[in-house]
Amino acid sequence: MSTGRLIIISGPSGAGKGTLVDRLVARVPDVWVSVSATTRAPRPHEVHGDDYYFMSSEEFQSLIDDGDFLEWAEVHGNRYGTLKSVVTEKIDEGRLVILEIDPQGARQVKALMPDAVLVFIVAPSFDELERRIRGRGAETEDQVRTRLATAEREMALVGTYDFVVQNDDVARATDELVGIVTSLGEKES
Repeated sequence: MSTGRLIIISGPSGAGKGTLVDRLVARVPDVWVSVSATTRAPRPHEVHGDDYYFMSSEEFQSLIDDGDFLEWAEVHGNRYGTLKSVVTEKIDEGRLVILEIDPQGARQVKALMPDAVLVFIVAPSFDELERRIRGRGAETEDQVRTRLATAEREMALVGTYDFVVQNDDVARATDELVGIVTSLGEKES
């Protein structure tokens, strides 16, 4: 059996990573999307174990202390992390594993797993990115400003990625992402 592949999809808040990953999963049956742990509170539609593993700061710190994360980061005042054992198990099963994480986490994983493929999702413009973030209505004005400042820093990393997908049209961007992922799967078979 061939060894699976790790594909990291990241980019700034509001770029549409979640939308594209959802559509990717619907079209590529062999992918498995890692579920991150987080200390942030769930949004109204989010389910523990499906969207994130929601946990207290103390629980999260215990996992850090035990070395159980492949990566973890503090983003917008909350911690997010990827459980190492689950990801490596799925790769060993020959699965295409998708990590949808922020660029800080992507760099950590790439350092530990150099064969990981990095895909950066961008909005067509910074104004559109801001419109999307504000359109969610899920954050305070201070949180929106923090996300926009973070997005500016993250955009500077685009040149360090293997692939860049501009999410200017969801259907077109989905097709591009599906093409990248399926071509990576073919190389492993």
